[in-house]
Amino acid sequence: MRLTRNLLALIVLAIGMLWSLQGVGLVQGSFMTGRRAWLYIGLITVLVGLLGLAWANRSRP
Repeated sequence: MRLTRNLLALIVLAIGMLWSLQGVGLVQGSFMTGRRAWLYIGLITVLVGLLGLAWANRSRP
């Protein structure tokens, strides 16, 4: 179960990073390229991914 949570959080993190890079314009070839809204959506998604990693790896009694 822990592995599944980590993988899901990493996927969300990677998608968020991709969206952020597209929003900045560093990744070309999409309708999202160069649109600032996707930068913010990506940053929020990255934050959700990081929180998911923290949640998946928290110590349990």
